[in-house]
Amino acid sequence: MKFFHISDLHLGIKLRGRSLMEDQKYILDQIVKKAAEEKADAIVIAGDVYDRSVPPAEAVELFDGFVTDLMSEVENILIMVISGNHDSQERLNIFRNILQKDNIYMIGMPPANPDHHIEKVTVRDEEGIYNFYLLPYIMPHMVKNVLGIGKDETISYNDAVHALIKRENINNSEVNILVSHQFYNTVGKNAETVERTDSEYITVGNIDEVKSDILELFDYAALGHIHTPGAVGNPNYRYCGSPLGYSMSEREQKKSIVCVDINENGVKNINLIPLIPLRNIRRIQGIPEDITAQACNDYVEAEVIDGESNYDKQEIKNMLRDAFPYLLNIKWIKPDNEVMAAYDKPKNVIAGNEADPLTMCKMFLGELNDDEEKMLTEVINELNANEKGGN
Repeated sequence: MKFFHISDLHLGIKLRGRSLMEDQKYILDQIVKKAAEEKADAIVIAGDVYDRSVPPAEAVELFDGFVTDLMSEVENILIMVISGNHDSQERLNIFRNILQKDNIYMIGMPPANPDHHIEKVTVRDEEGIYNFYLLPYIMPHMVKNVLGIGKDETISYNDAVHALIKRENINNSEVNILVSHQFYNTVGKNAETVERTDSEYITVGNIDEVKSDILELFDYAALGHIHTPGAVGNPNYRYCGSPLGYSMSEREQKKSIVCVDINENGVKNINLIPLIPLRNIRRIQGIPEDITAQACNDYVEAEVIDGESNYDKQEIKNMLRDAFPYLLNIKWIKPDNEVMAAYDKPKNVIAGNEADPLTMCKMFLGELNDDEEKMLTEVINELNANEKGGN
């Protein structure tokens, strides 16, 4: 069996205020083409289909077209989708039973009652039996009832995910694949050292960390949530990453589809199929003449070195706009690399050297005890989740 693993489409997202709808359609068309060429049996989308819980109509139309094209161009393809923290679980779940008749599994809601279990899709071929466990993004409070935990009791993300998965009767004589959207981290690795990008939702204190030892129950784990591709301890447990760069911090990343060949003995081969964006994300630094000499249609952040020449800044802005139709912003830099000012910097972008929300609150409030800091952390994370469109 061969399946594609993708995630974090974030349809409807903007890059420094610019719509990426055209870029996203371009990359989705590539995925359809590659699925047809590879004759993929299935495709799994590990969460964050949309960037907001209430996506724009154009984003919904784009995803509808993507699914329609997959079904049209790839014979008998099985499509499995889970919700991520940016999706509305209820919206993604709405036609769950109807769509399954057409081999489309849109799983928005995790188990809600003690007699509910993680959705399992079983595929059989001449080589084996494959069980796909489709686990949408969860926050601990969502599964308290399932796990028999009282409303006033607390449970961590790690314990909630572990307990939820351990409830399943996993048959080790068959091949088992987990599709999940959480922050899994290798046991023993400091969560602060995990490579993250500016386009991701990151909790204060990394309280959403889930230890990767629970993944050992599966032959392959198709993970979503982290936008940087890579394995979690084992090559068979991996984040495919987002299919496009959604922030300046992703400009050097190579994006790809994870193509998994699997048989009755487990994973045979993992092949990364490159995805080529319509436009790259670039940062170009230099004097105005050197920057404009690199005119292109990419998304560009221009860092203008402003020495003693006293440039006419408005004239340079006009030159840069002409040279780069998809100019994101301009930074004026002294020869020693000190940033003088920024042009077109979005209000919601925080510079890397500024304090995080928790630190800023603590600077304002003064010394906090452990309980007060824990309460403040929970409030900030809840506000951040609501701001990002999470559930």
